[in-house]
Amino acid sequence: MSKRQTDGVGTLRPAPVEYSAAVDRYLAAADLGGASRRVYRISLHGWAWPLVDRRAPSGRERRGAHPPVVPLALLDDPRAPKRLQRGLADRAAAAQPRTLTRELACLRAATAWWLAQGWTTTDPATGLAAPTPGPGLTPAPAGASTAARATAANPDRARAALALRAPLRELALWHLIHESRAPVAQVLALDIDHLDLPRRRTKEHAVGPLSWGPGTARLLPMLLAGRTAGPVFVTDRRAPAATPAAERCPVTGRGRLSYRRAAELFTAATRPLDPAGRGWTLLVLRDRAPRNWA
Repeated sequence: MSKRQTDGVGTLRPAPVEYSAAVDRYLAAADLGGASRRVYRISLHGWAWPLVDRRAPSGRERRGAHPPVVPLALLDDPRAPKRLQRGLADRAAAAQPRTLTRELACLRAATAWWLAQGWTTTDPATGLAAPTPGPGLTPAPAGASTAARATAANPDRARAALALRAPLRELALWHLIHESRAPVAQVLALDIDHLDLPRRRTKEHAVGPLSWGPGTARLLPMLLAGRTAGPVFVTDRRAPAATPAAERCPVTGRGRLSYRRAAELFTAATRPLDPAGRGWTLLVLRDRAPRNWA
């Protein structure tokens, strides 16, 4: 597996040698706001201690502590999963379940990304046991579906998923679902002429009123470059000849992306983040979407 990565213009960059440098590279590539980036940095640095068999500081000491120097190669050490599991147990004694869930999601997102870059050959976070929901977690309302209860017990899965490296189409779709809180089918039914991009919302004749935040606003123009009509989200291949004109792009001939295919792609992408190894459904993206956009 390659230990080098391109810088986006074809030049190879060596993989980082040290864990904190890998954290910096991951955060530089992740689509996170300033506050979220700080949270991720603190969380990821906290996992450096157990990787060298040291107990991480807690309380006020944790925020300003300097993590130990950790070779990134330690993530491939066969003992790394057990070390992280011990660190998880130590952290569980000092942190609220909600905080522990978030920190574990941060770690899973980062280790999955490092593995995808070829910087590591294994993902030591894959088998880590998720914390048992307790009083610190907000329970789903009575009568909620199984999916709703799972989302309530894991409030940071959407954030972890949005931090993944993925194709532009998937990132734009995931952000739009997350920021609009709209049903997935409604988002996939959007056509380009439904969008009012400057105002970050749909026009009056659209399939339904939607608005979105800065993440979607940044991605949609790139996704739609060169296209002025047809479905917003289209397939990778040309649609069959019998496909109705309204369901395909007049420029590329590609058909509207289906719910089934979108769900398959999201589940496959989030499989490394799921302790059960199954991946998540698109419904997790509708949890805790921010609404205080500038």
